[in-house]
Amino acid sequence: MKLKSITVAAGFSLILLASSCSSPKNIAYMQNAVFGQEEAVLNLNDIKVQPQDRLSIVISCKEPELARQFNLVHAEKLVGQDQQQSQGRVSIYTIDSEGNIEFPVLGKIHIAGLNRQQISEKIADTLKNGHWINDPIVSVEFANLHFSVVGEVNSPGTYAISNDRMTLLEGIAQAGDLTEFGEREIIVVREQNGKRTKFLVDLKDDSLFDSPAYYLQQNDVIYVQPNKAVARKAEDNPNNLKSISLWTSIASLLTTIAVLVFK
Repeated sequence: MKLKSITVAAGFSLILLASSCSSPKNIAYMQNAVFGQEEAVLNLNDIKVQPQDRLSIVISCKEPELARQFNLVHAEKLVGQDQQQSQGRVSIYTIDSEGNIEFPVLGKIHIAGLNRQQISEKIADTLKNGHWINDPIVSVEFANLHFSVVGEVNSPGTYAISNDRMTLLEGIAQAGDLTEFGEREIIVVREQNGKRTKFLVDLKDDSLFDSPAYYLQQNDVIYVQPNKAVARKAEDNPNNLKSISLWTSIASLLTTIAVLVFK
């Protein structure tokens, strides 16, 4: 019985020794949030298109023949598709360096800096004011807008933006949330109009909703840094004196347990 108690005590000591290598992790979000209280939404920002963004724009109306001339389609027949399928494939518009797209019949239209609804309204107004179509319906969809998440998340990668508004928390959720080793102060890198800006957002603080980076923009990069525990683990390599000392202590304890058990 005494030997069993010594063995249990030694095993418990081993667990304590191993666990002492990790510091407590503060992983909860929005720790100072006030619940049940209405708050003004700041920095509410729809996605606005920029040069090199790609869009699908489709015009429709009660008379399909009128709309057809304003819809850019692939003329070639695609392999494996019949003629009707091939004609129904709408081409993608790429915004040029000056913020314009070249639209069938209408020519150049400047759309950089506009959101999807504003683009739709601008094209519809152009069609009506030019007496081309009296009842145009303009559908605008994003074709290549995306953001990236790297670092300590469960599923790092690049994700498409399909909504007019994408929040930082939604972006993190798409990447499978932060791992337990992710630092809760994260970095968002944004490039707009030829300039790069870095934002530091503390997910533990309720002020994250006020950050200019809370509403994501296309091409944003979310970087989740490793916390101190991971940094220490990276430092504790086989060539590190601290690591050698730690594992020597563990080996010595295991040897002691073995001697007590098999004596």
